[in-house]
Amino acid sequence: FYSRRGQNYVSGSIKELKVGNTEVVAKMVKEITDGDLFQIDTVKKYPLDYHEATVVAQKELREKARPELTEEVTNMEEYDTIILGYPNWWGEMPMILYSFFEDYDLSNKTIAPFCTSGESGLSDTEKTIQALEPSAPMVKGLYVSKSASKEATSDVKEWVNEIK
Repeated sequence: FYSRRGQNYVSGSIKELKVGNTEVVAKMVKEITDGDLFQIDTVKKYPLDYHEATVVAQKELREKARPELTEEVTNMEEYDTIILGYPNWWGEMPMILYSFFEDYDLSNKTIAPFCTSGESGLSDTEKTIQALEPSAPMVKGLYVSKSASKEATSDVKEWVNEIK
């Protein structure tokens, strides 16, 4: 999963988050599945200030940047299913997800995406993932409103049970 802590726009105002919304949901998924948790993160950190972070993220999006990952999954071949979490920024995955897809061959692994977002839902991110990984089967993704990420346990459980 990729998640951003610090200032985030939640329910109409900017709030300081010690744990990002996507990380909250990713930890629920880990608990429900008893799976492994891997945090996708950028070498160059986004500013904690919400407005500054959006300027950087929009620049990356315009430039189709590929931020460098801080760590790698050394045993990707051991996994059959990848449950992938990310925020939806302007109808798009953060560019670090593109770096992740370019770094790993997920052919023949089932991809189960979930995203957190204010109101954008999954947008076209499922289609984007399928285009990036055409040989990977994909299940219907889950959208969790970032304002409800802490209360999403029942929705997450239902979704995880559907993809098992």
